Amino acid sequence: MSVNDLSNAWNELRVLVESLELDVSKSIKGNKSAGVRTRKGLRLLKGQAANLVKLSMALEKDEDSPAS
Repeated sequence: MSVNDLSNAWNELRVLVESLELDVSKSIKGNKSAGVRTRKGLRLLKGQAANLVKLSMALEKDEDSPAS
């Protein structure tokens, strides 16, 4: 586990949020297909956010453990 892994996971999360913006705005205007894509993307976002939390916790645990 490294800071680089955490950084990569964060960047992937940001890219996903950016990619959802267009579908969210279309969904707000009434486009039902965009609403479906938005919900699917939000489920993916939820999973990736949970993964980011796990990576962060593992990194903190690794930092707290004594060096071998």
